[in-house]
Amino acid sequence: MYHFLVNSAVSYEATMLLPTVETMTSVLYFGLFAMSFDFISGYTGYLSFGHAAFYGTGAYTVILIANDAVPLLGSGTPFMVSLLVAGLLAVVLAILVGLVSFRLSGVYFAMITLGFAQVLYVFVRGWDYVATNPRDGPSVGSTHSAGFEIGIPGIDQLNLAIGILTGDEVSLLGQTLGSTAVSYYMVGLVVLVCYFAMQRIVHSPFGQVMLAIRENEERAVAIGYNTYLYKLAAFAISGFFAGVAGGLFAGFRRSASPENAFYFLTTGDALLASIIGGFGTLAGPLFGRLFDETIREFLSTSGQGGGLLPYLRALLGEETLGTPVVGDMTFGGLIDTLLNGHAALYVGLVFVLFVLYVPDGLLGTIRQRAGGKLAVVSANTLGSDPSPDPPADDAGGDEQ
Repeated sequence: MYHFLVNSAVSYEATMLLPTVETMTSVLYFGLFAMSFDFISGYTGYLSFGHAAFYGTGAYTVILIANDAVPLLGSGTPFMVSLLVAGLLAVVLAILVGLVSFRLSGVYFAMITLGFAQVLYVFVRGWDYVATNPRDGPSVGSTHSAGFEIGIPGIDQLNLAIGILTGDEVSLLGQTLGSTAVSYYMVGLVVLVCYFAMQRIVHSPFGQVMLAIRENEERAVAIGYNTYLYKLAAFAISGFFAGVAGGLFAGFRRSASPENAFYFLTTGDALLASIIGGFGTLAGPLFGRLFDETIREFLSTSGQGGGLLPYLRALLGEETLGTPVVGDMTFGGLIDTLLNGHAALYVGLVFVLFVLYVPDGLLGTIRQRAGGKLAVVSANTLGSDPSPDPPADDAGGDEQ
């Protein structure tokens, strides 16, 4: 669809507005990380500001396995197995952090998880075992030149490699999907499976206890639930999916660094996506990340994704851009001053507006305006007989 539009009569507009396939792939794997953050923070009310530790653990694990640096797991380990190992190591780390952190609550819990993540961040920046220059982070070595394959291990016909340069190309219905497009669909497949798994957990009796903890933990304790163990289990599950997301990130990029994997601002981006998309909606953070990336790319200055600035330059022409506005400043210079390099500023303003005027986020607000969960509303509109809507305090899950 993207390629059709960019080659059509509205190519300028399509290039300006639509994110690239590569950007969409990053939206998917980071969206999974944001969903894992929402799983614990949106459904139990415990903000995990150190969630980047699990994301980074997953990313580093995949690369170290590929570089034959993990005992018992050689460089030929199937990527799907590496993803599973990455998730399990993140579970172990989450349990260790949670055992201490869940002794506290509120802002103290948020701060102690942030503290653990920062300790790990500083540690990996100086750990020579992970890379020759640990400050730059590890990358997949030349001994593993093939792309990481997503599919069923051991069956070549059911595996496709991902990666910007190392991914597979596929011919389908007379059309050739490039490596980036194949990566988009294969990463999306893993994210979809993880999403459904988290949805199933949220709608299980376990998920109902998570919601009870969020709404009134003292009452949950009073009726006999060991909330400490439930919170720890939810934290471990959240860590698993964060580790898988990190593994997908490393598998697609074939590298990672302390800054884009372990740094606390990585968790900040997940928090931003959750607030924009809607806390306690699970899929909301994915839409929030898409919204965030679309704005950033829309305000980009160059690249395949186009953006507003290149579009205006091409649309207005040199004569209009050279028109003086104030003093020696031309119209083109004014546009550059307002747009060039200021994407983060405008994203910040959008974030403030969301907090003030859309506190329930995109998905939460749409659900509120629609009168309930979208699947239930759609079923009622089509005249079917859906199961009754859960109580209003159940913010769990969402349906597209």
